[in-house]
Amino acid sequence: MAPDNLNIVIVQPDSIWLDAEKNRIKIDNLLKGLTVQPDLVLLPEMFSTGFCTDPAPVAEPMDGPTVRWMEKTAKNLNCAIAGSLIITEHDKFYNRLIFTDRHGMEWYDKRHLFCIEGEENDYTAGTKPLIIKLGLWRINFLICYDLRFPVWSRNRQNYDLLVYLSNWPAGRTDVWNTLLRARAIENQSYVAGVNRVGKDGNGIDYIGDSVLLDPKGKEIAALAPSAEGIINAAISLNELNIFRTKFPAWKDADGFSIIQ
Repeated sequence: MAPDNLNIVIVQPDSIWLDAEKNRIKIDNLLKGLTVQPDLVLLPEMFSTGFCTDPAPVAEPMDGPTVRWMEKTAKNLNCAIAGSLIITEHDKFYNRLIFTDRHGMEWYDKRHLFCIEGEENDYTAGTKPLIIKLGLWRINFLICYDLRFPVWSRNRQNYDLLVYLSNWPAGRTDVWNTLLRARAIENQSYVAGVNRVGKDGNGIDYIGDSVLLDPKGKEIAALAPSAEGIINAAISLNELNIFRTKFPAWKDADGFSIIQ
């Protein structure tokens, strides 16, 4: 594989409600189906519990079993892994995206909490973005509802891949597909949308539609709706840079600032 390529694996599970151990085992079993060496494995939002707005009974500390499992999985697969889970820290709860690889760990706390389900009542919102350097790649990691807010997602020529880890309900799947393509096109970036399938403990249905898009919004790889499984695909930094050079719309982007 060319050194500027990034091999991405997207995991689309049918998450088991509020059972972190069973969800870790489920993902282990799905990853046994890998036929290539991944550079980056992506898991959905709250992959260990499902989307839960009562965090106290299921929250884990940063040195808890799920974070340790992520570190172990990254080491065993010799790759990076990212997923969101419920973290408790300093008497607060966070919907926290954990990124870990052989160099260490970084994290992002979800900025846009989903007020429609009361997420802001029990979770503390993040204030800082997370852009990771992985090899030659710059990757911007965001969570679910962040997808609806283009300013927070805006590319300031500081990332090449935009990732949304989500629990996005089936009833809004058209919005999911439309906004993912919009974010790819407007930011001239690859976009990975990672979602779950099945029904959660609140009776909400999910059909997945996990997808990897090119910077023109075209599908590179996707999982079938409602199908639990994994996909992998390689993306090319060289092809991205050629496109950005041929069509340099980024040069005309408006400047702005974000109030924290």
